[in-house]
Amino acid sequence: MKKYFLLFILLSSFSFPQTKYLIYFKDKGIAPGMSLSKASALYKEALSLLTPRAIARREKVMPPGHIITYEDLPIRKDYVVKVESLGIKIENELRWFNAVSAYLTDEQKNEVQALPFVEKIDPVRIIYLKHGSSEVNPGIQKSSSGSLPISDYGPSYGQYELSDIPVVQSKGINGKGVIIGILDNGFHWRDHESLATRKVIDEYNFVFHDSSTAWQPGDAASSGIHGTWVFSILGGYKDSSIIGPAYNASFILAKTEDDRSESRVEEDNYAAALEWMEGLGVDITTSSLGYNIFDTASTSYTYQDLNGNTTISAKALSLAFQRGVLTFTAAGNEGNSPWYYIDTPADAFNVIAVGAVYSNNTVAPFSSHGPTADGRIKPDVVADGVSVYGADVDLANGGGYNKYFFDSGTSAATPIAAGIGAMLLSAFPYLSNVQARQIILETSDNYNNPNNDIGYGLISAEKALAYPNISDSSGTYMINKIFFPQNGIQSNTATIYYSTSTTNFSSASLNHDSLKYYYTVPQYLDGQQIYFYFTYSDSLGNTVREPANNYYTINTDSFDVVIENIPHPSSSDKVLGESYPNPLTAKTSFVRINFYATSNENAKLVVYNILGQKIKTLYSGVAYAGTNTVLWNGRNENGELCSSGVYFYRLNMGGKNYFNKLMIVK
Repeated sequence: MKKYFLLFILLSSFSFPQTKYLIYFKDKGIAPGMSLSKASALYKEALSLLTPRAIARREKVMPPGHIITYEDLPIRKDYVVKVESLGIKIENELRWFNAVSAYLTDEQKNEVQALPFVEKIDPVRIIYLKHGSSEVNPGIQKSSSGSLPISDYGPSYGQYELSDIPVVQSKGINGKGVIIGILDNGFHWRDHESLATRKVIDEYNFVFHDSSTAWQPGDAASSGIHGTWVFSILGGYKDSSIIGPAYNASFILAKTEDDRSESRVEEDNYAAALEWMEGLGVDITTSSLGYNIFDTASTSYTYQDLNGNTTISAKALSLAFQRGVLTFTAAGNEGNSPWYYIDTPADAFNVIAVGAVYSNNTVAPFSSHGPTADGRIKPDVVADGVSVYGADVDLANGGGYNKYFFDSGTSAATPIAAGIGAMLLSAFPYLSNVQARQIILETSDNYNNPNNDIGYGLISAEKALAYPNISDSSGTYMINKIFFPQNGIQSNTATIYYSTSTTNFSSASLNHDSLKYYYTVPQYLDGQQIYFYFTYSDSLGNTVREPANNYYTINTDSFDVVIENIPHPSSSDKVLGESYPNPLTAKTSFVRINFYATSNENAKLVVYNILGQKIKTLYSGVAYAGTNTVLWNGRNENGELCSSGVYFYRLNMGGKNYFNKLMIVK
């Protein structure tokens, strides 16, 4: 008996090697795809996990009465209890994936795999984070020739002026009313002068599972340095030092990165943080992380996995976007490395992946390139990412908290872009994330010719805020506009001109408050396209037209979707535009495809599957000079919904064929 007791002591004190795994369950009390009753206990429990703000945000983009999906249902408690009864400690519960994470020995893994309700077990992938780039000089202070109060911004002025942020802030637009979630390696916000007075409404440490995101005993010395810097670039405020674009927003902070082992991020921490933030009602999330090398070759992703449907972090971002969250993430710092391409989760569907440029708007050599493995353009936009000024935390020298430093990377460009997203939602809180994303892309400076170096180009706060948008009030639709005139606007001269063609325009004076101008849209037949533009007289008596040469256009059966600018291509490669939104999901009712005709001529637009089989003819007839817009609801000629996959659409016009690609994801 004594020998057995001694053996038990020895075995219990021996540390068996453990690996972190995701344990996926087969069901949630109902099987995937089964109908979900609002009266059910499962539905009510899922709804109770959302704040009223989260519900309101979801209602902007999800079908009425269907804001709770299978992914939102709680994980079965009896499954969790059974796993825990095996002596296993649960690290994270991921409702969206019907999975839990835990550290398992080989023996425990076999025991769990044998449970009848377990679908599969996968190792948690480890993302190793590259915070910055050594390819640039991080000590350059930028200057500016602008006329705005440079002294208020101190050394940070140049990084914000490049994206026209100060002129928008001069109108009092600073992120107020918006909630932003930041995922990083921790935050010393209570200690730094630029952050101590910011509105942090919640924080959680997904590494140590406690409520402190700052450094704590047992943590790495670098913990929180990067996150504090990123937070200050986005929302810091200290007169004559730094004024972030969204300094008046509210913030939710998540520590997801573990600096004790080369700044690594466990994907379950990232997904758990997104679920948590989304349930609290966050409007925007931003993360400056991405993988280069994983922990072991056997669990590494490859470039082919960067398709938006493989990595946990990318899938979690896509699910957050489907629930109305505007998402931003860094493209990565691999542009001059053998890897070259974007990191994950920059491959997520609809995430705004942010690349980096110098202060002269030329691409930084370290900024990662696209496309995604399935051919989507990346990055989406770029911002200043070279020698960007932000808050420093000098833990090694006794905690010098009120210092600042310059550093470089897409980590710096991302909070600038996310801050502009917050300014847009602050000024127009009714916008959905779909509308806001499209406005940001359309107003970036390379929109008409996107590529895989800079995407749609340099993001601009002024252009995004000045872009017209639609609001819906009890079935009455209004076009809304903010002007940023160089020479002011003469009182009551702002006018809208509108028509169902590019001729015979009617006009009306715009109503306005102190900042915004608006006009109630007349009733038109569904499916009609409305062309419009604005004019006003400035203080010098000049007549100003917006847009200067083209028109804006909206379609009357999609007033809640973004207004599109009409480009005038100069070459045949711009005849057929990209579809939007892409991909088409269960939460989006249609995709929009634009094509441009130089004169009235016959055109035919057809969708094919990847095998070349015709799916549906979308348009056959006369295309009129200018931009033509066609909507597709994802159904074939028989009215049946098409399955998930890659599709091609072909435009035949003027004796030539033009092709482009879209995806359906359910």
